[in-house]
Amino acid sequence: MTRFLFVIPFILVASSASAQQGNDACARDVSRFCRAVMNNGDMAVLACLKQNRSRLSKACEKVLTEHGQ
Repeated sequence: MTRFLFVIPFILVASSASAQQGNDACARDVSRFCRAVMNNGDMAVLACLKQNRSRLSKACEKVLTEHGQ
């Protein structure tokens, strides 16, 4: 489960505060929708989040959108 913590900072490539916001916003979505790919690397988790975009929480959706994903 800790693997997903690395994907959001990779996506954001931003400040520590923004990266933490991304982790907090998407942590539940990653564990809900992307558990099966969490050990396959950051890009697999990002692809999973995008694939499940319509099901993501508003907070996670906002973080992805604000960072061009």
